[in-house]
Parts: sequence; structure tokens; C-alpha cells
Amino acid sequence: MDPVVHFEMAYDDATRLAKFYQAAFGWKMKGLGEQMGHYMLAGTTQASADGMPKKPGMINGGFFRRTPGVPDQPSVVIAVTDLKKAMANVASAGGQVMGNPMDIPGIGAFISIKDSEGNRVGMLEPLPMKKAKPAKKKAAATKKRAAPAKKKKKAARKG
Repeated sequence: MDPVVHFEMAYDDATRLAKFYQAAFGWKMKGLGEQMGHYMLAGTTQASADGMPKKPGMINGGFFRRTPGVPDQPSVVIAVTDLKKAMANVASAGGQVMGNPMDIPGIGAFISIKDSEGNRVGMLEPLPMKKAKPAKKKAAATKKRAAPAKKKKKAARKG
């Protein structure tokens, strides 16, 4: 089963958008700048250092700049293990693949589709996650054992 991992919506004014979602819902908004198409990340739940939600079942999302000719209805993004196979499955199930996959640096390969009802849906084949290196165990401080006390031999007194 392929899970929903992200949502997307369009925006016209990034500043207005960020102020609204921060004020209305307390979301953490972060603009990714020109090199990432002015995409705006929406943190809706606590995330770990790799950006993944800490609580199972929670997702974060993003907003893209509204562009003429590009579908701008809200959508969800579904993670798939094999994007080419998923694209073929969409077509054979009565959906439509929209364009060609695009690489998102550091994230994976993405494509939009339309389902059988005309809804835009994103599909993402994520890059393999780097496994966290196990924390190095600190060697237990070794205490030098005190040398056993030498027993003093009592000299036998002859009397």
C-alpha cells in the first residue's frame, strides 16, 4: 500500500500565505527560494532532523507559486517505490500522467497525475533514506584496580 506523505496547494503571495497559516494554525512556514521554484514548505507537525514527521500518520506539506497553465487545485502526494511502474498503473487504471517526472534535489523523482475523476495527485519516488549511524558507544571509563594490599608478615618473636 502506498501512503500519502505530503500535501500541496498553490499560492499567489508568499508573505500573505505564510502569515495566514502561521496565525491560523501555528504552522512553520519556510520558503526555499528561487533555486527551488519559490516552493514554500509547511511544517504542520514536529519533524526529526531529516524532516520526517515524528508522529506516525502525520504529514507536512508545501505550497507552489500559482502559474498560468499549471493545475493549481490542492493535491496530496503519494510515495511509491517505483515511479515508472506507478505511472503505468495510473494509465491502466484510467488515470492520466501529466508530463514527465522531475527530479527534486535531495528528495526524489516527482510527477503529477490526474485520477479517474480529474483530481490532481502527486507521486513521489523518494531517494533512499540515509540510515542514521548508530551512536558510538563511549568506552566505559576503566578504573585502575588498586593493587591488593600486601599483607604484612608478622615476624615471629622468639622469646
